[in-house]
Amino acid sequence: NSYFFETNANNTATITNLLKCFLLCWLYLCKDIRCKCICPPYRDVEGQIYKQNVSLKDCNCLHVVEPMPVDGKDVEAYCLRCECKYEERSSGTIKVTIIMYLSILGLLLLYMVYLTLLEPMLKRRLFGHSQLIQSDDDIGDQQPFANAHNVLSRSHSRPNMLNKVEHAQQRWRRQVQEQRKSVFDRHVVLS
Repeated sequence: NSYFFETNANNTATITNLLKCFLLCWLYLCKDIRCKCICPPYRDVEGQIYKQNVSLKDCNCLHVVEPMPVDGKDVEAYCLRCECKYEERSSGTIKVTIIMYLSILGLLLLYMVYLTLLEPMLKRRLFGHSQLIQSDDDIGDQQPFANAHNVLSRSHSRPNMLNKVEHAQQRWRRQVQEQRKSVFDRHVVLS
């Protein structure tokens, strides 16, 4: 029994050490921490920005500025002019945020393609080509998709959820058309 517990304790210690090693490697590879020193011009040396992956306690000119551009007694005077800041960031959070942003943007682009390309073709097939083509005078008087719910309710090949979405879309279009008529024809603005 004691051999079993010693083996488990050794395995646990080994796993813990491996996790610590992995964590340190991850922090080093992701470069989530750094010290940034901004050094202004000094005598004949141009101003520069130095960056180094060091801990907070080592975030100073002596540990970050490599190679040191001045020699001997000028090192202290040069380092006093430098401003060093310790910076921490989470590159994992940044990556996740960018992926989410690009995914949402991609979905919106796909929806735009659907609305501009596929929806008109589906409307023509479903409602007929003659209802979609109207003159500008008829747009205010007639509602081109007024019978959309009747056509959709007769269609048994489409799922029920799609019928509900289509019905809500048609209701929204009728409301927008009525608002346009109120604003442009009757000159009535909602308050």
